Amino acid sequence: MDSLVDIVARLGGSAQAAQLLQLTTERKLRAAVQCGELERVARGQYALPSLGPHRLAALAYDGVASHVSAAHLWGLPLLAQPEKPHVTVPINRRVRRGRPAVLHWAPITSDERLARTTTLLQTVIDCARILPFGEALAVADAALRTGQLSLTELENAATGMRGFGRPLALQVAAAATPLAESFLESVFRGVLISAGITDFEPQVIVYDSAGFVARVDLGSRPIRLALEVEGYEFHGGPTAFAADCRRYDDLVAAGWLVLRFTYQQIFGDPAWVIDTVRAAVSLRTRSGALGPEAPRVETAADWAA
Repeated sequence: MDSLVDIVARLGGSAQAAQLLQLTTERKLRAAVQCGELERVARGQYALPSLGPHRLAALAYDGVASHVSAAHLWGLPLLAQPEKPHVTVPINRRVRRGRPAVLHWAPITSDERLARTTTLLQTVIDCARILPFGEALAVADAALRTGQLSLTELENAATGMRGFGRPLALQVAAAATPLAESFLESVFRGVLISAGITDFEPQVIVYDSAGFVARVDLGSRPIRLALEVEGYEFHGGPTAFAADCRRYDDLVAAGWLVLRFTYQQIFGDPAWVIDTVRAAVSLRTRSGALGPEAPRVETAADWAA
C-alpha cells in the first residue's frame, strides 16, 4: 500500500482529512503528522512540508502566495527573502488567526488557486506596490527575461491598476526591460532613474573599426560612457583577471570612459554613486566625447536582431 506521503503527493501536495481517511486510519494520519511526514496546516487540511512555508501559509489561509512570496516561488530575484509569507485571500474573506503571515485581499483566479500562487504578471504588479523602485524593477526585468511575460502585458496591467502603488507600478513598467542581466544591474539602473539620470541603455555593444570590442552593463552612446556593476565575486583567477583588464583597456582605446561600481557602493553609498556618474557625464559632455569618427555602438537587442 502507498504511504501517506505518496498519496498526498499524487493529490498535489495537500489533501483534506476526509480524502485521506478513506485510504488510511486516524491513528496513521496522526502518526504521519507527529513524525513530520505531513503537516496540519488548517482544520481538516494536511500538506507535505516540502511545499515550503509560502505555499503552506497559502493553504492555511485558503489563499495564494503573493507579492514577494510569489516572487520567491517564481525564482525572481529579491534583495532579501521574506521574513513572513505573503498571502492574498479573496476580497471580503474573514480569516482566523493562524500561522504568521502578511495578508492581502484581492480577487483570485481559479488558476492561481490551483497553483497556490499568483501569476507571473500579478506577482510583478504586486511587488511594484510594496518594494522600493530599484528592487521592483529587478523583479520586473527578471520576469520579462523569462519570456513568459511581455512588456505590453506589463504596461497594460500597470495602466489598469487602481489604488495604492499605481504610480510606482507605472514607473516600473516604463523602465523595465528583458535586456538587464542581473539583479544588481537592475537596481543600479533604478538608482540612476530615480535621480533623473535616464540616458543609459542596458547591455550596449561597442564596436571599433576592427569589430566587436565589448558589451557593457549600461552605456550612454552620445558621450561614450560605460557603467559596470561588480558583484561579490572577483575574477576567478589570473586568466579571467587578465581578460577583464584587456576588455576595459579595449573600451578606453575605443574612446570610452568606464566607471565600475560595487554592490556595497550601490546599496551603501548611492549618493556618491549618483554624484560620480553626474560628474562623469558632465566631463564627457564638456569634452565632446563623441567625435566624427565615433565607433559603431549597438544594444543587445540590436545585436540579437
